[in-house]
Amino acid sequence: MGVTTFMTAGQSDPDPGQDEEVGNPIGAGTVGAVGAELVAGVLAIDAGNSKTDVALVTATGSVLGRARGGGFRPYEVSVDASIDQLAQLVAAAAAEAGLDIRGGQGPLVTHVSACLANADLPVEERILQQAIAARGWSRTTVVANDTFALLRAGTDAPRGVAVVCGAGINCVGLLPDGRTARFPALGQITGDWGGGGGISLEVMWASTRAEDGRGAPTALAVAVAEHFGLVSASAVAEAVHLGEIADGRLHELVPVLFRCAEEGDRLAVELVERQAEEIATLATVALRRLDLLDAPADVVLGGGVLAARQPLLMDAVLGRLARSAPLATPQVVTTPPVVGAALLGLDHLAAAELGGGPAAQQRLRAAFGVTA
Repeated sequence: MGVTTFMTAGQSDPDPGQDEEVGNPIGAGTVGAVGAELVAGVLAIDAGNSKTDVALVTATGSVLGRARGGGFRPYEVSVDASIDQLAQLVAAAAAEAGLDIRGGQGPLVTHVSACLANADLPVEERILQQAIAARGWSRTTVVANDTFALLRAGTDAPRGVAVVCGAGINCVGLLPDGRTARFPALGQITGDWGGGGGISLEVMWASTRAEDGRGAPTALAVAVAEHFGLVSASAVAEAVHLGEIADGRLHELVPVLFRCAEEGDRLAVELVERQAEEIATLATVALRRLDLLDAPADVVLGGGVLAARQPLLMDAVLGRLARSAPLATPQVVTTPPVVGAALLGLDHLAAAELGGGPAAQQRLRAAFGVTA
């Protein structure tokens, strides 16, 4: 998302000289509250477009409290309102741990590790990082894009590359010294293609053109019409235009595409292969930027489109990665991303010699029933 609708009324752009490590998910972050914290540990936040998870984790990896709420969309409701919603979840997680944070007795935790959707640009991360730090929940606060949570959830150290292909598509890379590789991820305007949103529009494009004669025949046209119970794909487009079908339902066309591709429809197969090429290209470029193409490295794959493990897509992705990054180890990860946010927070504590080492990280994963 762009920053033009991201600012709160009367808010000025933060000083670019502050928080030089903004965007580094294991960096020093922004200094927040002072005084003795109630919990020596991490407040982990994974805030996506559709849901937000919060976990209160000690420096030894024990999970004291959790909470879940709705999506994080500061571009729709303002930064302040979005963080107000986070505050409710923070209070709920603290309450589960038997802590009442309304009394102002000091910061809740040592460090906040917040991996947030719609924090796509450094200026957006800086705005959110300073705004969360101002709430006084912790001594230090780091905000990073939510794709970093996926990356860390799927690796045993802050090292590797992650590609998320869900409603949209994004890619990040991270090294233990804090160097990152990333993309603006603002959609087509910054060269992005794919994810459920992009795929569904391509399916509609091919289907309606097949019906009116501008495009090649494709089984997608009939499949789209049948999926929505209408006479044609063009009728589906009209229904979306008129508000009779919510445009968000177009994401339902991703499995329709996969089914047609499995049945051998040429255009459907081409779309699946195009998505695979985009995923592999993102991962390869990020690996190259971090000088990891010539060394073993994890490539974490996640998001709804990839988590479905559709054979045609996965075979195409893995085949392309085997050619472009033969030393990489790709894996689909379904670990809750809040685990990744918490692990990044424990990495931060470990670097400051405040706990958070390997034993703590193993305990955290065990609490969520997952392993690296």
